[in-house]
Amino acid sequence: MTELIKTLYPVFRRWSENGSVWIISDTHFDDTDRELMGYKITTEEHFKLIKETCFKNDTLIHLGDVGNKEYFKEIKSHKVLILGNHDHKPSYYKECFDEIYTGPLFVADKILLSHEPIDLPFCLNIHGHDHSSWNIAENDLNLVANIAGYKPANLATIIKLGLIKDIPNIHRLAIDKQKELANEKISQKQNSM
Repeated sequence: MTELIKTLYPVFRRWSENGSVWIISDTHFDDTDRELMGYKITTEEHFKLIKETCFKNDTLIHLGDVGNKEYFKEIKSHKVLILGNHDHKPSYYKECFDEIYTGPLFVADKILLSHEPIDLPFCLNIHGHDHSSWNIAENDLNLVANIAGYKPANLATIIKLGLIKDIPNIHRLAIDKQKELANEKISQKQNSM
């Protein structure tokens, strides 16, 4: 049994209760423009890599742009989908995914999952969408399949690598901003005397 990811908000810890949490984005299975987006392997080869990584007790989080949803029926993991710009309405995926979200999802104080990159100073944004580069901003992890080696990334490993360690908490940023404003007011008051 794997270790519970305590960094996650309690409501999402169930994802890691019995297995690992894996994340991938932009599989574009069977999409006609896969090659134009830089995919060097077939849908079948790509699917095999995912199936060899994610097992029954695991959770697979897909950050959007699924392509042919039928492949995901074969994956026995708990499956979570955050819809991407190429995806259909949530109801289209209900038979293939256990949880479906239509927008960005904070899963921990410092971890935001989304399809498109979102540049925020107080979290690590794990996303897809951009097929051209590995990182887009400082607190950014792009898991587009063709950029990230076609295999899902392990969330516990991402956390253990320390990618969220130096990110300031949003509450700390707010407190620091209030202190800064208070010091400015004191300075202005002293200068006006």
